[in-house]
Amino acid sequence: MNFEGLDPGLAEYAPAMHSALDPVLDAHLNPSLLQNVELDPEGVALEALPVQESVHIMEGVYSELHSVVAEVGVPVSVSHFDLHEEMLWVGSHGGHATSFFGPALERYSSFQVNGSDDIRQIQSLENGILFLTKNNLKYMARGGLIIFDYLLDESDDMHSLLLTDGSTLLVGGLHNHILEIDLNTVQETQKYAVETPGVTIMRQTNRFFFCGHTSGKISLRDLRTFKVEHEFDAFSGSLSDFDVHGNLLAACGFSSRLTGLACDRFLKVYDLRMMRAITPLQVHVDPAFLRFIPTYTSRLAIISQSGQCQFCEPTGLANPADIFHVNPVGPLLMTFDVSASKQALAFGDSEGCVHLWTDSPEASFNPYSRETEFALPCLVDSLPPLDWSQDLLPLSLIPVPLTTDTLLSDWPAANSAPAPRRAPPVDAEILRTMKKVGFIGYAPNPRTRLRNQIPYRLKESDNEFDSFSQVTESPIGREEEPHLHMVSKKYRKVTIKYSKLGLEDFDFKHYNKTLFAGLEPHIPNAYCNCMIQVLYFLEPVRCLIQNHLCQKEFCLACELGFLFHMLDLSRGDPCQGSNFLRAFRTIPEASALGLILADSDEASGKGNLARLIQRWNRFILTQLHQDMQELEVPQAYRGAGGSSFCSSGDSVIGQLFSCEMENCSLCRCGSETVRASSTLLFTLSYPEDKTGKNCDFAQVLKRSICLEQNTQAWCDNCEKYQPTIQTRNICHLPDILVINCEVNSLKEADFWRMQAEVAFKMAMKKHSGEISKSKEFALADWKELGSPEGMLMCPSIEELKNVWLPFSIRMKMTKNKGLDVCNWTDGDEMQWGPARAEEEHGVYVYDLMATVVHILDSRTGGSLVAHIKVGETYHQRKEGVTHQQWYLFNDFLIEPIDKHEAVQFDMNWKVPAILYYIKRNLNSKYNLNIKNPIEASVLLAEASLARKQRKTHTTFIPLMLNEMPQVGDLVGLDAEFVTLNEEEAELRSDGTKSTIKPSQMSVARITCVRGQGPNEGIPFIDDYISTQEQVVDYLTQYSGIKPGDLDAKISSKHLTTLKSTYLKLRFLIDIGVKFVGHGLQKDFRVINLMVPKDQVLDTVYLFHMPRKRMISLRFLAWYFLDLKIQGETHDSIEDARTALQLYRKYLELSKNGTEPESFHKVLKGLYEKGRKMDWKVPEPEGQTSPKNAAVFSSVLAL
Repeated sequence: MNFEGLDPGLAEYAPAMHSALDPVLDAHLNPSLLQNVELDPEGVALEALPVQESVHIMEGVYSELHSVVAEVGVPVSVSHFDLHEEMLWVGSHGGHATSFFGPALERYSSFQVNGSDDIRQIQSLENGILFLTKNNLKYMARGGLIIFDYLLDESDDMHSLLLTDGSTLLVGGLHNHILEIDLNTVQETQKYAVETPGVTIMRQTNRFFFCGHTSGKISLRDLRTFKVEHEFDAFSGSLSDFDVHGNLLAACGFSSRLTGLACDRFLKVYDLRMMRAITPLQVHVDPAFLRFIPTYTSRLAIISQSGQCQFCEPTGLANPADIFHVNPVGPLLMTFDVSASKQALAFGDSEGCVHLWTDSPEASFNPYSRETEFALPCLVDSLPPLDWSQDLLPLSLIPVPLTTDTLLSDWPAANSAPAPRRAPPVDAEILRTMKKVGFIGYAPNPRTRLRNQIPYRLKESDNEFDSFSQVTESPIGREEEPHLHMVSKKYRKVTIKYSKLGLEDFDFKHYNKTLFAGLEPHIPNAYCNCMIQVLYFLEPVRCLIQNHLCQKEFCLACELGFLFHMLDLSRGDPCQGSNFLRAFRTIPEASALGLILADSDEASGKGNLARLIQRWNRFILTQLHQDMQELEVPQAYRGAGGSSFCSSGDSVIGQLFSCEMENCSLCRCGSETVRASSTLLFTLSYPEDKTGKNCDFAQVLKRSICLEQNTQAWCDNCEKYQPTIQTRNICHLPDILVINCEVNSLKEADFWRMQAEVAFKMAMKKHSGEISKSKEFALADWKELGSPEGMLMCPSIEELKNVWLPFSIRMKMTKNKGLDVCNWTDGDEMQWGPARAEEEHGVYVYDLMATVVHILDSRTGGSLVAHIKVGETYHQRKEGVTHQQWYLFNDFLIEPIDKHEAVQFDMNWKVPAILYYIKRNLNSKYNLNIKNPIEASVLLAEASLARKQRKTHTTFIPLMLNEMPQVGDLVGLDAEFVTLNEEEAELRSDGTKSTIKPSQMSVARITCVRGQGPNEGIPFIDDYISTQEQVVDYLTQYSGIKPGDLDAKISSKHLTTLKSTYLKLRFLIDIGVKFVGHGLQKDFRVINLMVPKDQVLDTVYLFHMPRKRMISLRFLAWYFLDLKIQGETHDSIEDARTALQLYRKYLELSKNGTEPESFHKVLKGLYEKGRKMDWKVPEPEGQTSPKNAAVFSSVLAL
């Protein structure tokens, strides 16, 4: 209901909301209601206060049956008849809810819903009651227990809710949108924009949603799209109430007058068949509420705030004789509702009283109400006390139910068998850190368990899922969509929580306790993070890519090599592939293949991620193959041509992934055409029949590689298209076998599920057979079972479930160009001998190295993760241990897993997408040395991309050959940025800002100045970075970059590509220089560089005290150097020089770091001065620099 234009006397009742604190009876309260009720001196009793027996009720005519007090002196804000039980619910302006049972209005329950806001609407459901307040939706049981509490936005002002079906709720209020909330998941699913704000009343029919607005309009909206179909401009002032029945819509409200809003005594009635108004209905009361009461006819009940009620037909004339009066205790009626049976009316007044009018003494609220549950009486007091210290006391004093059924303790021993408890597997952390000396392994104790104690679990799968997250907070629909809660926590989509400090206080170590580097997911098109990790952990690919360097501006192989270099340097800190993805977005083929996702599609998961990553897999291998075939490289990049991987004109990507084939086309006329080709990966082709017979993965793989199909093709002999049989024969097997699974429909998913079930049954049969063959074990056998090797030989039942994929496959080339494929196990190797010996005969064994899976999670839109078997060389570099271990890579979450988890695919939520098999002993075939291809010539002079750039505009002097930096040299660095995408943020309920997605920045200018020598302070790099992406904000006030500076057509600056400047910085990092600057952490992050910490000298941290604020470069320059910088805009040359001078000042004040106590006193003075001046640099005519103060008399300027 809209309260605008109501009686101004309502203002008197605000103090009455706290009358419970005052035992004095309110003057407006009818004393007759308080008969036989004693007021507690500490507060007014909240028990139901029934009036005297009501008068006789005439059948068929509404009369008052009962009146009770819900809450003394607190106005009733809403009333609602329960749709499932014989109950009446009442909500007050104080946020208190009370329920009454039956026509006698016996108090059933009473509890507080909200501590401050009034209850604005109540809706009954099967399992509980929904309460809507200003910015809160609470679902509570009828007894008062909270089922869920959903907080809306702090700025919302909700007034109405509408239950569209059993699990969907619409919520509207005084704003320009309506929320759709799913009661099963208790999450917002849609947000519909509303052209006319202020939706305070909502109704629904089988044709439309009806929305009543504070402006006096009523909009009719489509049930599916929520778009406006029709709109009625009912009242010029405001809308009070409306109702819909059949083809009629009736509304009451306020009209605008010269003195303000006045209650309109004409009800507006609309015919929904012709969508037009019919004759208004004039009534004899001031209408505030109205409802259709369709018993025998379509009667309307019109209620005024003063208590007058009139019944009339909407298409007839109102008769003054049909008016009856409700006697409210307070002066105003605040709420009105009609029961589902139309036999009862409920009124609530401004003094907290509820009046029930019925048409018969035995009226019921619902046609078919279920039985209401009441609290059982307490039986504890009726039982005799037992003294447990008496041994002879008979326990029969406590009655127990008598039963004739067989008890569980009587279970016959013949029907049960003892099940020995299997020894738990060795902790994955112990296996990961174990060092082997001979046959003995040594590992530090991870201290994850108590000493000599092993937790006992009834189910081995208890620890695989966190029990808290498996069940939604709402019990509604727990059995309807159980797959929503199957996804294990580590497989869910991870997001970064941003604070006002950005990423500085986000705990990445919580998600990654290894030394391997994760990848950040907030960059556009970062869905390919898992595939980047797969390529990185292929040792030949990692070395090959880092040895590559070419002249192309956007070369994916170069950018991938730069990213691999960052992953090599990282010690557990996450990296981001922003430069690689920036180059990826510029490739026309990527856009043509649909690999470039919009931000909205990626966030909502609208794209099919499984198909997308499989297309991306084919694209990246093809693109790297093309990029690696570059023959001519410039002198500055000649490191790529000398790589030991490739010969002239050949690509090592082709050597690693390419499979040579012969495609034969046989026409029915007998002519055969043979064509040679190659492919970088294979796609699984599944059999057509759906029988449950066992079908090994090796058989499906062979069918997919040696594909045979019937198709229409051109025949040169017949000179027309003819049905042909096309077959594919393999001439050469690749070193790395890449397989796209193509599980894109239920048919393929059912095939995987069926084969996994068949494989599980066979494995269980084989496992039970092995145990029955040898019932007695020797002592050595038991010791072997307790060892890690013995544990792998005897997998548990959970490890055998959902497994169809083999860890190894054996492939053999036959003499007639045929191919034999079979699954391979460690037992087969013991039988046939090592795989290396068989390679001489064309037999190869491939080991599973990685699986990429699609996680189905409707709550987050799904995600992509990878299981990767990390080899010994990576562990040796990162951790100094030599072993192999499977890991889960989920963006920046990295966790060691058991190897069986990599091949377990529960098709309900974990679907395979890509498989990588590698030949055994692959690394021994390739030279894995990495030679840095970046040479010193990248620092020499280069031409600008800008057409208008002249030597007179040059702001830097390139390094000469005799000035080349050495290890430990100082280089002043500063960078300026522009914004490509604005940040997405929201306001929390406490008023603080929460960053959902940070702004996407791009480097626009990079400046490096000399840190020593005769030309100290003179820049040798001042590059403006050309960008092809749209810039939304040049940040001129902070960056000094103006529109046009980055455009090669009109810029007068020294314009270069990002790759060119990136190579210069990479060379400086690799040579070992030390960078001096202010806030370098953000600069290197946006440039996408990983710099060792010992090569960074950041003045932000040099002049910083723990737990204090960071100080700006401008204030430090004024305080220590008497310099006024960054006046109108920022200049990177000026900032880099200032940072160098501040570093010199730091060395001077701290005596090269030997006197930290004296420097601490200087910092204390700095912070005291900053607080006095509010960290603002005075204007030139204002305060002088502190350099002249007596306290700094000993501090000299540079």
